[in-house]
Amino acid sequence: MPPAIPTMTGQSSNSSILCASFNQDNSGFAISTKDGFKIFDPNTGRLCYERPVGAFIIVEMLYSSSLLAIIGAGEQPYLSPRRLCLFNTTSGTALRELNFLTSILAVRLNRKRLVVVLQEKTYIYDLNSLAILDTIDTVPNIEGLCAFSPSLDGCFLALPASTTKGSVLVYNVMELQSHCEIDAHRAPLAAIALSSNGMYIATASEQGTIIRVHLVLDATKSYSFRRGTYPSTIFSLSFGPSLQLPEILVAASTSGSIHVFSLGFAVNLRNRRSSSFLGSILPDSVNDVLDPAHHHVLHNAVPAGVKSYLVVRKVDKVADTSSTKFVACRSIL
Repeated sequence: MPPAIPTMTGQSSNSSILCASFNQDNSGFAISTKDGFKIFDPNTGRLCYERPVGAFIIVEMLYSSSLLAIIGAGEQPYLSPRRLCLFNTTSGTALRELNFLTSILAVRLNRKRLVVVLQEKTYIYDLNSLAILDTIDTVPNIEGLCAFSPSLDGCFLALPASTTKGSVLVYNVMELQSHCEIDAHRAPLAAIALSSNGMYIATASEQGTIIRVHLVLDATKSYSFRRGTYPSTIFSLSFGPSLQLPEILVAASTSGSIHVFSLGFAVNLRNRRSSSFLGSILPDSVNDVLDPAHHHVLHNAVPAGVKSYLVVRKVDKVADTSSTKFVACRSIL
């Protein structure tokens, strides 16, 4: 369990967390409560910025710049959940505002695009001019489920494509066109993640027993991982940082455990099995599911039932030989 949130006076605040988010390269971390929001350096824990006024349900950063996209929780008239404010932390002022007919459920951005997700519509804006570039009509998406790869070379947005099965729409945000639709699961989606370079997409359904990974370019299934036998709600999926093939995928669920899947191990395993008799008669996806060697579980990593958001960060200086570190952040909604 993470420590209580520090305040400017050095005391702690027991306010429930309204949102918790990392920026695009995981170099900054934001937490919002009813008392305002704070931005920290996750490497040192240093408080980088604080706005101790108002309640915000979304605080989205643009890398390590001074630009934020913030959405109010509606507890004050001027902090409507239907209003997006582009905020400058250096000057402490609002730069621009966008108003919508319904509540904003998610916001994603990179250096050229701003994505705003509503329950039945998603808007794509040019970040510099705030000119609207496209509007995507979506199936009812009451949780604001989405995934975004911020890379300009592989900038994709993933949204649910069905309310009855686990289909996902992949949209090219730079080219402003639908890229593909992937039928990943029989049950509706519960979690989606895109690798930072836009190469792979991971999905989990409401059943939460199987996690599938597809290659975005041609919408082909690359891996199938079994999280467990009994159903569990997957709160988040996250790929490890990599400019090429992500080496790991992590998942957090209602069980309180963190599941770590090794993509690199699955590749080697599949190559070895392809030459065996069993491998010649069983599909690769079945092979991956049946072998637990690439699956590690960190039990009781977070309190069971608490909604958790995971990212995987590379740490340059650590005491042991491992080059990656898992960061789990508690978010109570």
